[in-house]
Amino acid sequence: MIQVAGRPFQSSNYLNTDEVGKFIIEAMQEVQDLYSFSSERELSFVIKARKNIILSARQMDQGESTFATFKGSSCNPEYWTLTEAGGFLLKPQVRPSDAIFDIFKNSDLYKFECATACVINFYHGILLTMGSLSFNTLFPRLYLYSWYTDEDLGLYSFYADHFIPGDVVYFNNPDFDPDTPWLRGINAIAMGNGRFFGHGFSIRTANQMIEALNRNRKTDSQQSAYLASLITRPSFNQLANFSGGGRVHKRTSFVVHHNKDSISYMTYLFELSYNLTP
Repeated sequence: MIQVAGRPFQSSNYLNTDEVGKFIIEAMQEVQDLYSFSSERELSFVIKARKNIILSARQMDQGESTFATFKGSSCNPEYWTLTEAGGFLLKPQVRPSDAIFDIFKNSDLYKFECATACVINFYHGILLTMGSLSFNTLFPRLYLYSWYTDEDLGLYSFYADHFIPGDVVYFNNPDFDPDTPWLRGINAIAMGNGRFFGHGFSIRTANQMIEALNRNRKTDSQQSAYLASLITRPSFNQLANFSGGGRVHKRTSFVVHHNKDSISYMTYLFELSYNLTP
């Protein structure tokens, strides 16, 4: 359910929103969990951000960027430095917004795996929502690698029995063929209306995603791939408060180069904690 400024939200206030906006509102209203917002402005930002993440995923699907393992990653050298690990490091004197937009403008120059694709969609969706000035202030030093993100994106993961359009879900393939480890799973953006975008898999239903993974299991496998109850999303409410611009104190987060394609954000956090353990 939705609560705004401590009061139940009246869906009638958003009757004029488009179909995707209605999917988002209905998804939040129909669950037991409370989605609380300090104001109508904050709620509007969150709905717009989720819609733009879905728009971003659709644009990526229609573009020419392709799936690749970290070893096969590529990017536009005008905006990014390709690291040995297969990450994209923003070049000095390049505006972050310009570099993110270029992934969609010159998509044929880019190859990356599905976790990186989700992070790109999150950044692009937030950029479209808050505008270049606020985005460049908030995210001045971008590095795109797997699930690594700027801490102000506020990325977090949790287990739940529902998801909202604009969330990332994970299709797990526990018996993946060891010859194709990049098919251990699919990170996919919930598009609404029962459809999902996974980079390299296009936009499909859950059953179609599972069928694609099931064709890439061990020969003796007895366990089907499945849609896990794992949800990953940015801290939308927090980002709404940043959208007005202004100076932000930045810290550099630790990154772990794990070289495991198509892992979930929860697995990335495990890799991160393992590498930080003395």
